[in-house]
Amino acid sequence: MIKFLDLHKLNARFETEFQQKFKSFLDSGYYVLGNNVKTFENAYANYCGTKHCIGISNGLDALILILEAYKILGKLQEGDEVIVPANTYIASILGITKSGLTPVLVEPDTETFNIDPTKIEAAITSKTKAIMVVHLYGQLAEMRTIQSIAKKHNLLLMEDAAQAHGATTQNGEKAGSLSDAAGFSFYPTKNLGALGEAGAVTTNDTELAAIITKLRNYGSSSKYVNQYKGVNNRLDEIQAGFLNVKLAYLDADNEQRRSIAKRYLNEINNPLLILPNYKNDASHVFHQFVIRTKDRSKLQAYLTENGIGTLIHYEIPPHKQEAYKEWNHLQFPITEKIHDECLSLPISPVMEAHEVTKIIAVLNSFS
Repeated sequence: MIKFLDLHKLNARFETEFQQKFKSFLDSGYYVLGNNVKTFENAYANYCGTKHCIGISNGLDALILILEAYKILGKLQEGDEVIVPANTYIASILGITKSGLTPVLVEPDTETFNIDPTKIEAAITSKTKAIMVVHLYGQLAEMRTIQSIAKKHNLLLMEDAAQAHGATTQNGEKAGSLSDAAGFSFYPTKNLGALGEAGAVTTNDTELAAIITKLRNYGSSSKYVNQYKGVNNRLDEIQAGFLNVKLAYLDADNEQRRSIAKRYLNEINNPLLILPNYKNDASHVFHQFVIRTKDRSKLQAYLTENGIGTLIHYEIPPHKQEAYKEWNHLQFPITEKIHDECLSLPISPVMEAHEVTKIIAVLNSFS
């Protein structure tokens, strides 16, 4: 059986370094917001090309704290509208609504799965104050165009970069540095994954970074001095240690993902399957390799019968979820079509060449 993602195999490569990090952590006697967090924050800010990185408990909390900090700065207020892609994972939407803001859903481009820049301006109203792009499946959104739109309309621009660690523009700018602020998740399945929950915010805004740093730690400016009504959303010290190990391997792992993706793109030849868009550059890190087909259930069953694991990202779009039943009457036909047809194939840095070969052969035999 070819697993969709073999997390044990993925992390077994780092076992010796993990053990060393854990012993160092244990011996330090400093278990919350210690040197591991500081080291990771500096390293990841440097990696992304931003002035600041603030370690957060997870990716959803990272998005919430960005928005809450902007409310403190007076740049957002409850009820303001935030434009967001309709086909994103629900965490993007939750971050907006949990902050008392109003999501405005915009259809994606079927080629890239990312928000369609040509549809953004039509969604802007007098209440619109921000755009939250999502680099879905590891591919950068069309940031140059979206940056221009945000500037033209004086809107905040944020990235949900939870799936795009290391994705890079032709100018060498990385995900996390392409907006006013970005939220990252380091959930274990991510391209840069911890061994538990973890996240971060990256930004060049020093004032924003200072507020988020306080908000994540009970709103505290110093011990027992609470400037804001904060939360406990700190990055765990031991997870930061593991991330410090894995960050050094991220670019190589992303390149291996692209190598597998190129084989899929070049060798899968079946008119029943629609393959993802790829510009053949570093703007895609293939967190997922997502194909589309009109008979997904049949294809998924066929792959399972042939010993190939798959997942659906994501079966139910946010506006059809019970959690947002007030939206259930809305229609986003492009989003709904993508959610009905998409299927994610195995792709990870530890896949063997023969596994990729088998997947391609099985897909080409599907009828």
